[in-house]
Amino acid sequence: MKLKSFTLKLLVHSLVFLFTVNSINAQEGTPIFNPEFNNPDATTWETLKGDAELMFGGLKYTYSRPFQWEDDDIGLFLGVAIGATGLNLMDQEAYEFFRRQEEHVPGVIQEFGWYFGSPQNNYGVTGAIYLTGLLTKNPKIRRTGILMISAASAAGLIQTVSKNIAGRARPGDGRNRLSFKPFSKEGTYHSFPSGHTILSFTTFYALSKQFESPWVKAGLYLGGLVSPVSRLWRGAHWLTDVALSMALTIAVVDSVDKYLDQQTLLRKNPELRKETKISWRLQMGAGTIGVVGSF
Repeated sequence: MKLKSFTLKLLVHSLVFLFTVNSINAQEGTPIFNPEFNNPDATTWETLKGDAELMFGGLKYTYSRPFQWEDDDIGLFLGVAIGATGLNLMDQEAYEFFRRQEEHVPGVIQEFGWYFGSPQNNYGVTGAIYLTGLLTKNPKIRRTGILMISAASAAGLIQTVSKNIAGRARPGDGRNRLSFKPFSKEGTYHSFPSGHTILSFTTFYALSKQFESPWVKAGLYLGGLVSPVSRLWRGAHWLTDVALSMALTIAVVDSVDKYLDQQTLLRKNPELRKETKISWRLQMGAGTIGVVGSF
């Protein structure tokens, strides 16, 4: 049994690692990296130190974003909160539905969901991706590795703190969807958020941002859903735990990705920061009325 588990973990690591490295290398076009990030004369140690600063900077940037929210961001947050409230009404029915499906799910899919969402396995893959970019001096792979590690760390820290503060009871054993025991040390009351969901979907969502094809993106989203759904099959989480964890993941990855764009691509290329400004005005004429944009 141990040999089977080890073989599966090795296979999962290898497939994700090879797909990531090969697919990033296959992308057409070369991003305009600033000289500091793409310096072929820098030693490996100097590059590593600079990348570590970027990883930490991504964390700080992510945690500072709520203080810079605008009306659209606040509206989106409220929309997610309202949606989660509505979804919470379905938690019990969803739990029973997914539990009935477990026996019909192939074991290899369930095992993949468990192993890839575990911290040691997930960081093993993302760490290998980053080190490949570091040792081969490939800035695209390095940036992808930085994005994965920084986003997973930022979301993972939020997840750790939230589990203890929220103290939401896991489903099963008579506990209902509204059972909470804040600051509990018992694993039974660490249902929200889902750590497996956060780590797994962070990796796949970060990888999807390297592609333009909607089909490739959709395939990666589906891969990222395996771990979240596997936790529902096993009855380890409520549906809202998983849904909100995915929403958190998307917000964190997008924040870190924006930060890295600023730091690794645009810092030394100010012309790329220029946004096209469009001036709109109402224009009326004989029998016509319309809006004209000037740029």
